[in-house]
Amino acid sequence: MRAAGTGRLRALPRAAARWVRRRLPATRRGRRRAFQAVVLLSVAALAPAGWLWLGTGDRLRSVATAPAEPVAVVFGAGLLGGQPSEYLAQRLATAVRLYRAGKVQAILVTGDNSRTDYDEPTAMRDYLRRQGVPEVRIVLDYAGFDTWDSCTRAHRIFGVDRAVLVSQDFHIRRAVALCRAAGIDSYGVGVPGPHDATWYYGGIREIAAAGKAALEAVVRPDPRFLGPAEPGVARALAAARSR
Repeated sequence: MRAAGTGRLRALPRAAARWVRRRLPATRRGRRRAFQAVVLLSVAALAPAGWLWLGTGDRLRSVATAPAEPVAVVFGAGLLGGQPSEYLAQRLATAVRLYRAGKVQAILVTGDNSRTDYDEPTAMRDYLRRQGVPEVRIVLDYAGFDTWDSCTRAHRIFGVDRAVLVSQDFHIRRAVALCRAAGIDSYGVGVPGPHDATWYYGGIREIAAAGKAALEAVVRPDPRFLGPAEPGVARALAAARSR
């Protein structure tokens, strides 16, 4: 029984090869065109990722080399038991370092609060407060459901024109590209992390997300929720000036 099953398994690659051969063009010219089509599709699929890498290389910084800007924008990265996930805590810790170094005067935390039992921005604010950041310097965006929404709301709702963005190193290029497309003169601080399963998943996900980002940068859609302008960032910066 085992031998019969093994034989069927060995037959699978041969059957797959026959299936592919039957569907290849019969002529050399046809096969050449098929190859060219595959190459073009591959280039088109990878072009958005190339756009991200080429368009943001001079905008990536460390905490030490980041320029002084009015605001740091920290993107949500999930909660565990109502507390920031490890990856989100790393982002927030980096924002605290920027604040303590005098690189930013206010911190805009943007994340998901689409249901009552899940509130990223409040958990992010509480983390920053525990690290000594005054509450008056922290601004919450409850409708940062994805990177584009966070960027365009930061500009259109909160009036952010210049910022240092904080995210993991696999995501920061997309964040910088989209925030620049949204109208924010932005630099990015990428947070290095352990190369665990989450890190690898995030890197692979970014390849697929690059296409969506390129489309958003061109079309510039409205965020899921827009709403009226909010004065939180202006108040935080006024508090910094009056210190």
